[in-house]
Amino acid sequence: MAASPRNAALRALLLRTYVALNESDSARAVAQRWTAEQPRDEAPYREWAIALEDAHRFEEARQVFLFGRRALGRPGVFGIELGELLERVGEWEGAAREWAAALSEAPAQLPSAASSLAEAPAEQRERIVGAVLAAAPKALEHRLAAELLLGWGQPERAWSVFAPTVTEPSADAATALRRFADLANGGNTPDARRVRALALARYADMVPEPLAVRARAEAARAFLGAGDRVGARRMLAQVAADSTAPPDAQALAQSALVEALIDDGQLPEAATRLGADSRISGDDRAALRLRLARARIQRGELDLADSVLLGDSSVDALALRGWVALYSGDMKGAEQLFRAAGPYAGDRRDATERSGVVALLQQVPRDRFPELGSALLLLARGDSARAVQSLRLAAGRLETGGGGGGGRADILLLAGRIAVRLDTAQQRTALTLFAEVAGTPGKSAAAPAAELEWARLLLRRQKPAEAIAHLEHLILAYPESAVVPEARRELERAKGAIPKS
Repeated sequence: MAASPRNAALRALLLRTYVALNESDSARAVAQRWTAEQPRDEAPYREWAIALEDAHRFEEARQVFLFGRRALGRPGVFGIELGELLERVGEWEGAAREWAAALSEAPAQLPSAASSLAEAPAEQRERIVGAVLAAAPKALEHRLAAELLLGWGQPERAWSVFAPTVTEPSADAATALRRFADLANGGNTPDARRVRALALARYADMVPEPLAVRARAEAARAFLGAGDRVGARRMLAQVAADSTAPPDAQALAQSALVEALIDDGQLPEAATRLGADSRISGDDRAALRLRLARARIQRGELDLADSVLLGDSSVDALALRGWVALYSGDMKGAEQLFRAAGPYAGDRRDATERSGVVALLQQVPRDRFPELGSALLLLARGDSARAVQSLRLAAGRLETGGGGGGGRADILLLAGRIAVRLDTAQQRTALTLFAEVAGTPGKSAAAPAAELEWARLLLRRQKPAEAIAHLEHLILAYPESAVVPEARRELERAKGAIPKS
């Protein structure tokens, strides 16, 4: 040892050896000689404490770190080591205080502090936040608490703790905002998306324009994801009005702004912007016209929806014009437009829905049928209870208005299928409707379909014996019906629902 008095590696090895042999006095003597020769060095205390920690002598290790802190006169020194040590023994509140103290000497350790403390048990978390924020916390302590709260599913509280640390523009604040926004991106909740948007919006005010434009576009998407369309429009309007923004960014912002206006129900303003702004690309413009038309239809503004689609010969536009015609009562026009649109407009669900309507219209003997169109519009707008009532009235018009009542059973079947999805009272209405359609004379395809729905409803109402009777009748009376395979499956299920005697 005398040959290498300043050999730190050898001294560390000697300390570990004495601690392992439980020769505490010898270990202390080595550490004291080392500190006497290098009084400002952290290494003697660190090596001695780590050796004790490896020997599971945790309290002694803690006392060595604290003694070293006093000797060096630096309140934050050994904060990381003490934080990790206290976590090992389950003293999470003390660990939080040590990690917070360590940040004054090592700000770059903030991510490590957050990652380490994030593993705390749920019952310790509130005390940890309190410990980090105790005693006039500085910006770094606020940011540590905010990261912990964000990771623990409290994004709004996290933002309230974090935001005061980034009020003044600076490179440090911008970096912190970007990190907070990225961390919030991991939370798949509206609140997490909203605080991400708030962080990005403030970040955009602190960075050069190329970065600011992208940040505002990201913020707009996050606001939309949080359901805050006002915030999204504010961001998009800033990008759209920025003459220095790249053309593609402006076009994207204008398109997203119109989309946000449509989603927010501000259709007149959306239509005005869509018609006036030449920066929106052709593809985006076509997609926005379709979106605007759907929104007009949803409101029942059929003439305005039709005017949006004028001049658009795409299959998607033809399909939408078919819905406009249908809801306006133009049954023949709707069928023609749906056929022209073919099976490729929209997705598979859209195509299936159109096919079902075409099949219904083929049973209806009228070219114009405003009552049916109005009933179907109520259904499209989500007013199912009134739609059931209106469909029954429309079916009644067919019975009394000539045409031999063609299509009446199909309309009543549709009304019954809608009523089934509603409350108990409407389900009783559905039973009445299914019974009426199932009793329709002749070979109508609606009759076996109604009997199948009748049986399914009886099964849901815990009446398997009655359901079995209807299913067996359906299979025997309509052996050629397309619904027979489904009826056989339901029959097996119904028989399985009856307890064996």
